[in-house]
Amino acid sequence: MRYQISGKQIDIGDALQTHVKAEIGEIIEKYAQRPTDAHVVFSKAGHEHVCEATIHLSTGLTAQAKGHSSEIYAAFESCREKMDKQMRRYKRRLRNHHNTRTTPVEFGMGSSYILAPSEEPEDADQEALQPVIVAEMETRISTLSVGEAVMQMELTGQKFLIFRNEKGGGVNVVHVREDGNIGWIDPNNGI
Repeated sequence: MRYQISGKQIDIGDALQTHVKAEIGEIIEKYAQRPTDAHVVFSKAGHEHVCEATIHLSTGLTAQAKGHSSEIYAAFESCREKMDKQMRRYKRRLRNHHNTRTTPVEFGMGSSYILAPSEEPEDADQEALQPVIVAEMETRISTLSVGEAVMQMELTGQKFLIFRNEKGGGVNVVHVREDGNIGWIDPNNGI
C-alpha cells in the first residue's frame, strides 16, 4: 500500500503523517483487503483546515471523502469518519464484486476537454456555435459492469460516470437523474 500525504501551502509534521497512515490502514484492513494507494491532502480555506482523502482499491473503485474543521486533526477525523461510513456502506457490495472479478479492472485513455465561450464575441450567434478549448487532458476510462459503475459513481460523489461496459465493450454512461434515481445510457443497446 502506497501512501501520499501532503499539504497545500501548509507544513504537516511526521506525527500527523503517522496518525493518518495508522487510521487509514485500520479502515482498509477492516473493509477492503487489497488497496493499491491512498492520497491525503491537507489545505487551509480561510480559518478552517480541509482534509481530502482518496483511496484506490484493487477492484478498480475509488473512495473519496472530505472533512473540514478549525483543527487539522479534527479535519482528518471528520474525513476519516466519512470514509469509514462509505466503506462500511459498500462492504458487502465491494466483496461481492471482488469475489466475482477474476481479472483486474482495465483502463483505457480518452481525451477530456474543458470548453468555454470566446471572451470577445463578435456576434451572439457565433458565440453559441464556436466554443474555445481551454484545456485538454487525458482521462482514464475503466472497463466495469453497470453495477460497479454505479457503485464507483456513488463512492466518488460524482453526478455521472463514463465507462466501458465489460459485457458489450461499448462506452456507457450512468448518471444521477433529477428525481434521484440512477440513469444508464447504453448507445449500443436496442436500436
